[in-house]
Amino acid sequence: MSFSGKILDWYHINKRSLPWRKTTDPYKIWLSEIILQQTRVAQGTPYYLSFVDNFPSVHDLANANEEQVLKLWQGLGYYSRARNLHAAAKMVVNEYGGVFPDNYKKLLTLKGVGDYTASAISSICFNEPQAVVDGNVYRVLARYYGIDIPINSTEGIKYFKALAEKVMDPVEIRDYNQGIMEFGAIQCSPKKPLCLLCPLNDSCVGLEKGLVDQLPFKLKKTKVRNRYFNYLIPIYKDMDGAQFTSLKQRKGKGIWQNLWEFPLLESKEILEIDDITIRYKEALGDMESVELLEYNDNAIVHKLSHQHLHTKFWIVNTENDFDGKISIKKLTEFPVPVLIADFIKAFKF
Repeated sequence: MSFSGKILDWYHINKRSLPWRKTTDPYKIWLSEIILQQTRVAQGTPYYLSFVDNFPSVHDLANANEEQVLKLWQGLGYYSRARNLHAAAKMVVNEYGGVFPDNYKKLLTLKGVGDYTASAISSICFNEPQAVVDGNVYRVLARYYGIDIPINSTEGIKYFKALAEKVMDPVEIRDYNQGIMEFGAIQCSPKKPLCLLCPLNDSCVGLEKGLVDQLPFKLKKTKVRNRYFNYLIPIYKDMDGAQFTSLKQRKGKGIWQNLWEFPLLESKEILEIDDITIRYKEALGDMESVELLEYNDNAIVHKLSHQHLHTKFWIVNTENDFDGKISIKKLTEFPVPVLIADFIKAFKF
């Protein structure tokens, strides 16, 4: 039996029951694919269900404001995906009359849609014979064929795409593409793959040569950058006992674009309370009559793909009213990075 035939047989027996497997609606397939990029199925499924519930159609998503989209996305990370999702929905409505493009080339015109996503949507929804290549597919092909070309190199991307096209089943492309991705997620997993029970084990080069744990091969990542964040949380209580604080929206092209956070003082190293006493006005302006309290003794290390954020939170109690204050009761309405969301939940104002 061929490679693709074994993948299809395995898939028909072992496929998981997932909500997006019950439809070929391109809107829902697109939603699932964008959400599941760099996200595990278990983590991504509640987000998918929430998006479908809040935005049943592409028109609903296109007409939403960005803060609604970012709030629903909160906790998934890589927030550019959410902004691209929103932009692409608007493109479908404004440029394609609310009807999703029905082929690979047109799908590529949508914001945030690359080769993998276009291949997945076109094959699953429209049976177009396009081979998908995601992390799971790279892993299966690299191990089975014993390929040590780096998957994150220009040569590797071209090589694996060509190989994926060569071994795919163009007739049953919908099930085959889902099958090889599922196979990589369950059978040929990154750690502790089930080689002894694998239907491909009699012809897997990686298994034969003892290379399973070493494949796929990747070039070393970019050096991680360390940054030092000091969040200042001003707390003001009015005559009626209502509490207020401050949030600011991040702008520019850096991390967390358009999300909200407490006033930030970034430094070149971890700061102590004496440093904050001297520098807090850099983030809060001319706020007087303050009491500074250190919330966490040790910096929280929040790890992003190429950055480690060493973060401390400082409580700034003040008797002075200040501009732009927001009610503590409304804090949870703002889309914030998960680092900030975790603090809000833990601090319990």
